[in-house]
Amino acid sequence: MGDTPGNLWSHPQLAAALTSEDWGAVFRTYRKLTGLSQTKLGERVGLAQSDVSDIERERRRITSVEVRQRIVAGLGIPADLQALATGPVETPVPGLSLLGATPDEDLLTRVTSVVDSSHRVDAATLDWLDRLLAEHRRAEDHIGSRPLVEVMRQQLRTVVDLYAGARGPLADRVVRLASEHAQFLAWMAQDQAQTAAALAWYDRSHEWALEAGDANMAATTLSMKAHMAWSGGRGTRCVRLAEAARWSAPGTSLGVQGMAAQMAARGHALDGEADDAHRLLDEAQGLIRRASEHPEDEPVWMYFYDETWFTLQRGMAALHLRDWREAVDQITVGLTALPDEYRRDKTWYCACLAHALAGAGESAQAASVAMASVPDAADIGRPHSWNELHTTAALLKRRGVKEGSQLVAALREYD
Repeated sequence: MGDTPGNLWSHPQLAAALTSEDWGAVFRTYRKLTGLSQTKLGERVGLAQSDVSDIERERRRITSVEVRQRIVAGLGIPADLQALATGPVETPVPGLSLLGATPDEDLLTRVTSVVDSSHRVDAATLDWLDRLLAEHRRAEDHIGSRPLVEVMRQQLRTVVDLYAGARGPLADRVVRLASEHAQFLAWMAQDQAQTAAALAWYDRSHEWALEAGDANMAATTLSMKAHMAWSGGRGTRCVRLAEAARWSAPGTSLGVQGMAAQMAARGHALDGEADDAHRLLDEAQGLIRRASEHPEDEPVWMYFYDETWFTLQRGMAALHLRDWREAVDQITVGLTALPDEYRRDKTWYCACLAHALAGAGESAQAASVAMASVPDAADIGRPHSWNELHTTAALLKRRGVKEGSQLVAALREYD
């Protein structure tokens, strides 16, 4: 019996269980159709075998959105059925009528005062909005995306409203600025696992980037869509989108080219294609070194793309290739050099380090790193860091080490 039959989710019993949100029946039916054990199913959805058993026996109910999202991703529930699995979820479409609520009064006054005036938009206004967006990007590294979403939606509304008062080159700048805001909104939606919203915002950002003649942003949106494919475990799609980022927008900066190359490497690593992954990582590293010689040529949103970040990407590739020791070494070096203001990224890579340590058989150290990450993962690392910690817990639990149960208990306190 195959693991994932093509018509799996069309099976009436499985569809009925999903429609009624009977997760115990979903798990039982899925395992019956695929031949998976409770342990293997748990690995797919980031749960320990004991948790799967409790859910199937209706001793545990699933109420956490993050757990549901892990199940959706791990079991490959099709997009047309995901609403049944996750309940009503806001999936904003990039239209101005859906751009969210009002930020604090001071920000609203400062940003929108120019719109209400009779003067045309000037370069100083757009310079100020550029700086404001850059500061929000930096803030998101530390506090996560949730506190900023509504502010950025309103700010994008303001940028689009400015278009009516812009003339000549300033009109192009407004469109470019709108593209950058849409890309940032897409990233924040992606960070919160709102896939439909993220894809819609990336598409809008790409369209505006093309309109403004911004090759760097056009390529970046494709690289970020490749990142989404990678996050969803789709290696081949990740490679194809990353390659599209390289050939479809000529004239991009060295850093943007390097980002696309390393995204393609990630896709190959995810598919276990070590030679292609290492070849592209070497190419990407050469590009980033050349880019570092002329940082003034790089777009502002590439501020994070440096040797430290690239070291962490090598560690992630090694993690996918199950080269556990290499993954531990690279991620450790990268984390040591990563500044504290990158709180969200530190949380993510700590969770990945715990996974690599568990894979290397260093259970006690893996649990120690994971346990230290739990508070930040619960605060700003949901769902991605949180899911990675659950994966580590399931791996440790399967090996029968006491640290696995301890980590599961710590995670349950926040689930």
